[in-house]
Amino acid sequence: MNFLSIENISYGYGNTNALHNVNFHQNKFEKIVIAGETGSGKTTLLQTIAGLLQPTTGSILLEGERVLGPLEKLLPGNKSVAYLSQHFELRFNYFVYEQLEMANKLSNAQAEKIYKVCQIEHLLKRRVEALSGGERQRVALARLLSSSPKLLLLDEPFSNLDATHKNTIKTVIENIGKELQLTCIMVSHDAADSLSWAERIVVMKNGMIIQDANPKEIYYHPVNEYCAGLFGDYNLFNTNSLKQLFPSINIQQHEKNILVRPEQFEITTQTNHSIKGTIQSILFCGSFYMLNILIDDTIVFVKTLLHNYAINDTVFVKLDIEKIVYV
Repeated sequence: MNFLSIENISYGYGNTNALHNVNFHQNKFEKIVIAGETGSGKTTLLQTIAGLLQPTTGSILLEGERVLGPLEKLLPGNKSVAYLSQHFELRFNYFVYEQLEMANKLSNAQAEKIYKVCQIEHLLKRRVEALSGGERQRVALARLLSSSPKLLLLDEPFSNLDATHKNTIKTVIENIGKELQLTCIMVSHDAADSLSWAERIVVMKNGMIIQDANPKEIYYHPVNEYCAGLFGDYNLFNTNSLKQLFPSINIQQHEKNILVRPEQFEITTQTNHSIKGTIQSILFCGSFYMLNILIDDTIVFVKTLLHNYAINDTVFVKLDIEKIVYV
């Protein structure tokens, strides 16, 4: 039996249909990211799973039991599901420990474990209004976990955080899964965070799922240009244009476009299979460099770890035909 089953969920309000026949399943402890552009239905789906929105059609099963919507029970929400919204609220003029005691249903030892995992032990005697945004977020998360949920839903947990607090919350989320044995679904628009954390990524557009796969498959074999763009830079060619650039490689005629990630090109020495180009610009991106290389009349984006290039340098570029993807 699946831990979580989303079966033909649709949701609409007024003349707007936010979800259209959404289906997917989650195993216990499986880490899933829901990705998509703004307005694609990500947050609506989370709120429906949490029992905060009433689906128009379909059902949600958590460990075989249907999650009731707000039209079916007095108080919206499901006690087994914790939902951390982007707009979480904590009451000011309270100490942190007072906020936590209001929600705590655990023993002292269990509560202390949660506070340790959420890295808020040192914040318990501070007032809420004295906390930073990242600290308040971890307190809100600890308060949710104090109700002993089975499923944790996180809506853009890394947004509006500086690098230090972002790294802290990433560590907290990772430890929640390991030490508290919770299953988690996260909505994120950050490609690096999604690819590095998720075991599966569900990509949404216009309220529908358009790809559901592991991170490597999503990155290197996106079903279309929309999915490709969500997770990083890419080069897009039609069959004829790529044949003109690389005449020595055997590219079969295809009606679809060809997608190549920048790191799938290789800067190499002059060979029968490499093409000469001229560097137009060099972008320093921290751990790598992005080169814009002019080949004939086409700009190609190439990622490299090397830094011994200059603008107007002549380089030779190679492409492995096995790495191209039709989208």
